[in-house]
Amino acid sequence: MNEIKTPRIRFKGFTDDWEQRKLEALSQRVIVGLATSVTQYYRDAGVPIFRNLNIKENRLDDEDILYLDEDYAKSQISKQIHTGDVLTVHTGYIGTSCVVPEKYDNCLTFTTLVTTTDTSKLKGEFLAQYLNSESGMSAVQTVTTQGGRQNLNTNDFVKVEIPYPSIPEQEKICEALRNLDTLITLHQRKYEKLQIIKKSMLENCFPKNGEKVPRIRFAGFTGDWEQCKLGEVVTIERGGSPRPIDAYITDASDGLNWVKIGDAPEQGRYINHTEEKIKPSGLSKTRQVFPGDLILSNSMSFGKPYIMGIPGCIHDGWLLIRNSQNVFDLKFLCHMLGTDQMLTQYKSLAAGSTVNNLNKELVSNAVVSVPNKPEQERIGAFLESIDDVITLHQRKLEKLQKIKKSLLEVMFA
Repeated sequence: MNEIKTPRIRFKGFTDDWEQRKLEALSQRVIVGLATSVTQYYRDAGVPIFRNLNIKENRLDDEDILYLDEDYAKSQISKQIHTGDVLTVHTGYIGTSCVVPEKYDNCLTFTTLVTTTDTSKLKGEFLAQYLNSESGMSAVQTVTTQGGRQNLNTNDFVKVEIPYPSIPEQEKICEALRNLDTLITLHQRKYEKLQIIKKSMLENCFPKNGEKVPRIRFAGFTGDWEQCKLGEVVTIERGGSPRPIDAYITDASDGLNWVKIGDAPEQGRYINHTEEKIKPSGLSKTRQVFPGDLILSNSMSFGKPYIMGIPGCIHDGWLLIRNSQNVFDLKFLCHMLGTDQMLTQYKSLAAGSTVNNLNKELVSNAVVSVPNKPEQERIGAFLESIDDVITLHQRKLEKLQKIKKSLLEVMFA
């Protein structure tokens, strides 16, 4: 007999024990998609072919689809994917799965795993939800870590143990999780759309390099923006680090906030908390910052500005930008420093060489366009409001994702 498994939470009316069998006993077909040799058949249009990167949790991402020659694709009938099949990532985020939607029936995949379930025993949608749960990921890992392999092959994949209830209970579980996935996708799309809007506004609310007015402007504001070098109107200094830094880290109440890249929020512009503090004795070897100061990561892999909401100290991975002459509205300045126009200038000032780090000289010599304070305040407040809405949707999205994760843990564990 197979091992029996019952979840911690169930829908009313279902009491039978779950069965547990290997995937090979619950599937009609488990294959690998087309091999790397098919790249010669890529076309600008034709039959879609999906890759591992298109497989998200319970969603087939149709961005960046590749296409195959139609005649070649028709010759690969044994490799075609069909509505309800389960696609599974075989390398990278191993085990991540989704179901093939109807509109991609008879398409193809590129080296991903394709499972056609025996629908009298196991729904494809149920299998995908299970594989994306922590229990499912753990089950997949048990067959991929043997021998140190980093890829999931069909011989191993079919050995994964799948717990499953009756088809009616599977359908009930899938319906609930599908509704939650729809809600998650809705907030994901709103979040992504708002980010696109924010990017567009950043491009158009500030003058392009060489121009004196922005392309989008609030009513009531006219006249050219004044231009100057950033270093002429703000104080710019590099941070510093006492060494060895581990000797200065402290939990004492008189410790000074030690600002690291990880303390910067993913969304929003304010740094209000640090994970670590340093001893006051390290102050002379670092750079102190105060609420209202801006700090800019000098690594081009980050390059985002933040406003300090707390006092602290910054290491040499940060540049301090202090509004010492009170020329700027802080929100305006912070958003301006994060525009692509500024990054373009840094690259230009580097005289064509690769810019791996920002430094005081580069940032000081960048030319900025400055309107009057009321217009700055209007722009800063507007962009801040977009950030607030983006953060709101991000938090809703994260909350729904946590709910989904929790449900998967108790529905399959």
